[in-house]
Amino acid sequence: MKNKMAPVCQGLTKQVWTMGNDAADNVGIQMLSWNKVGGTSHRYVGTPFGMDVLITCFSFLIFLGMPGFLMGSTMEKQTPQGDSVKVLEQYVAIDNVCAWPNLTYTPDGDVIATIFNQPSHGRSFGDVDCWTTKDGRLWTKTGTPAPHEPGFNRMNVAAGLTNSGELIVLASGWEVSGDPEKNESLSLVKVLRPWVSISSNMGKDWTIHKAGFPKAEDDMTDFIPFGDVLKADDGSLRVIAYAQSLDKTINKVSMCRSDDNGRTWTVMSKISTGSGESALAKGHNETAIFNLGNGEWIAAARRWRGGQSMDLFRSMDDGKTWSIESELTESRQHPGHITLLQDGRLLLTYGNRISGQYGVAIRTSKDKGKTWSPEQKLFSQAISADIGYPSSVQYPDGKILTAFYSSRVKNHDRYHMGTILWEFQ
Repeated sequence: MKNKMAPVCQGLTKQVWTMGNDAADNVGIQMLSWNKVGGTSHRYVGTPFGMDVLITCFSFLIFLGMPGFLMGSTMEKQTPQGDSVKVLEQYVAIDNVCAWPNLTYTPDGDVIATIFNQPSHGRSFGDVDCWTTKDGRLWTKTGTPAPHEPGFNRMNVAAGLTNSGELIVLASGWEVSGDPEKNESLSLVKVLRPWVSISSNMGKDWTIHKAGFPKAEDDMTDFIPFGDVLKADDGSLRVIAYAQSLDKTINKVSMCRSDDNGRTWTVMSKISTGSGESALAKGHNETAIFNLGNGEWIAAARRWRGGQSMDLFRSMDDGKTWSIESELTESRQHPGHITLLQDGRLLLTYGNRISGQYGVAIRTSKDKGKTWSPEQKLFSQAISADIGYPSSVQYPDGKILTAFYSSRVKNHDRYHMGTILWEFQ
């Protein structure tokens, strides 16, 4: 099946939702205790909030003569290590979407954002679209890798490049009940099996393999892909996907692999199962992975329960087995994205939903994720916690483009994909 979409121009915007996102049941204040590297950590965690009770705000200035909205002035923030983040430009990039963006840097120097194209947390009939930019300022809609079918949506994605340079998008979604034409509210019924969509012309045309991803495991929902599609040392492609037990008691995270350049996938290993090391969190869901080389991988996994912080997992045998290593963030700081900077550091970006700090934060690591720098905030505000899901790429000139979603900001009251162009200095 092929789908072709004529280009459309716009500023910047997008958001994403998954079963792990904000649908977790409320959990009371509790004490968690688990082994870390170097000892046992005890911390109190608060009650997670619902998916629909989120809010966002950061002030932005509208500059005459510039396309889109340029939000905020240049800011510098110092950390104890002497690093500073300099925000250069900030935009409402793609408007009226709840994007949950995934950014892919192409060999031609373009950046492709793969997003959900509706302004809600999935309670609508929407598609997965791709938008392209050269400099992060202006975006063009290039195609639709996963158009929805009647009664369903397509919204949860992983994306990346195949070994031959094709753009690949894995997109699951939901069966949706209700009829808006009859003033019926829409609700999510069940998870859909992911599609595998591949484009040889960077998102304009797509071939969709509807049976390329594994079926649901026993007593679990269908898989929900998340994050980047990455290349392994052995030439296979890797991605993570998570699922929830049908009785809604645990979440599980799997690493999946493809040995035919992304056309078909199999489950390779379990990162988190809701038992053993991950029992306290009842498992994990949205997880960012990164290949460190020589068979070493790390994964930043969002806890399903227990405050919804992120835990760091590591594999030393090319993803076959995993062990939990440390807690990466505080409660309500999730989900994450990991990329490698030109200076050799790892960059972790993540959503920050701590009250009064709503926005996007970062940390870096110089030692393959064993230790991390103090947190720095790309921006923070107090209007809305319905924000986050960042994804970042670095341009050859060293500047970094981070995309995220937000329900609203000061002077802009719609869902959108926001972008920040920034650098270290």
